[in-house]
Amino acid sequence: MLVLFVLIGSLMVDIENARPLSVPALRPPSADYPFGTDRQGRDLLAVMVAGTPLTLRIGFVAGFIGVGLGTVLAFIAAYYRGVIDTVIRAIADIGLTVPGLLVLIIIAVSIKGTLTVNQMAIIVASLAWLYPTRTIRAQVLSLRERGYVEMAQLSGMSGPGIIFFELMPNLLPYLAATLVNAVSAAILASIYLEVLGLGPIDSPTLGMTLYWVYFNAAMINGWWWWWTAPTVIILTVFLGMFFLTVGLDEIANPRLRQSA
Repeated sequence: MLVLFVLIGSLMVDIENARPLSVPALRPPSADYPFGTDRQGRDLLAVMVAGTPLTLRIGFVAGFIGVGLGTVLAFIAAYYRGVIDTVIRAIADIGLTVPGLLVLIIIAVSIKGTLTVNQMAIIVASLAWLYPTRTIRAQVLSLRERGYVEMAQLSGMSGPGIIFFELMPNLLPYLAATLVNAVSAAILASIYLEVLGLGPIDSPTLGMTLYWVYFNAAMINGWWWWWTAPTVIILTVFLGMFFLTVGLDEIANPRLRQSA
């Protein structure tokens, strides 16, 4: 749905109207401006069309980095065990006890200059690997005791071979569900930072749109259309991610399919 919205919207509106002072300010929804305009003189439909892919980019980049790094560390820790497992598990557990949002705020504040969308994705990704590392490690530990893994070990297959050809294929549905959750968490974290004014100021992401809503007191002034559009888009994003996660969980967990 969001893909269609962006594709069709890009054909219907001029993306340049997402820039400040492009259109008359504070116009309510009308035939000319279906989503209205904001105080900065931006067409909110153009802002949504331009900003939705940027927000999704932050989520997917951070999610892929987090799950990718977490998967590598989890497989190494769970398969080889020993000291390396202890170190990786300890780092992940300690990292998860620290307030993540506070750490991200400190990182964002410490960066000089205006943040870009890609920099925001890297900031969010800096903590995105912790939870996947712990959960994927637990799954690998369970699979490691299966009979086919023991047979592969007895046949002389190497550790990397067992990981890639025996363990990894059985975890692909779980890894996909983990990725969707990581993308959702990354989008949420980026929106938190952006609402606080710590995002890419010059980019019309959904979180930065809400920041300008708060900065200009749009709710108090009755400019309802300014905050309605980004709120609906954000809810749609998370609702879509939720249903995708449910579907992947049913694939990854046979018990859910049987109960259904």
